[in-house]
Amino acid sequence: MSHYYSEEQDVASNPVHFTYTYETYELKLKTDSGVFSKGSIDFGSNVLVRAFLQEEMHGSKILDVGCGYGPIGLMVAKVHPHSQVHMVDVNARALNLAEENAQANGIGNVNIYKSDALEQVEETFNAVLTNPPIRAGKEVVNQILDQSYERLETGGALYVVIQKKQGMPSAKKRMESLFGNVTVLTKDKGYYILKSVKG
Repeated sequence: MSHYYSEEQDVASNPVHFTYTYETYELKLKTDSGVFSKGSIDFGSNVLVRAFLQEEMHGSKILDVGCGYGPIGLMVAKVHPHSQVHMVDVNARALNLAEENAQANGIGNVNIYKSDALEQVEETFNAVLTNPPIRAGKEVVNQILDQSYERLETGGALYVVIQKKQGMPSAKKRMESLFGNVTVLTKDKGYYILKSVKG
């Protein structure tokens, strides 16, 4: 049986369309069976987008890890058209949808490609955003945190959304040990946005 964090999907395609808005910005998004949060943006992803877009931008290279069909990376790319947003996922169907959604919304400042966590990511970034695949297990989440640290430039920041009941305390502890700092940027209905800056 395939999951949203699996490479290939064996569930039948059943596309759904919806609109995602942030302030005056709007994305028309297509989702499908076998991808995370089909039908509407996940609550945690939405909290992450809003928290990040209220931050001051330092540098223009941004990485969205576990991008799914693209709501986080595409909204960031739309609001910051001079940025370069890399979007990675292991799920082939999700990546195809992200490409489709980028084209449908006229967003060209994105680079969408397949990567298991950050294994295939070679560049460095000013910011990494992730709504990690909790159901894939703690080992995968820790791999994303560790590899994000390696792929950040000095002064760059990692932004993670995670629920308290799904491992926030242990993720926070690991980020503190990796970066030497971690702050709770915001919290909403049990979802925490954790931020660590690379010194």
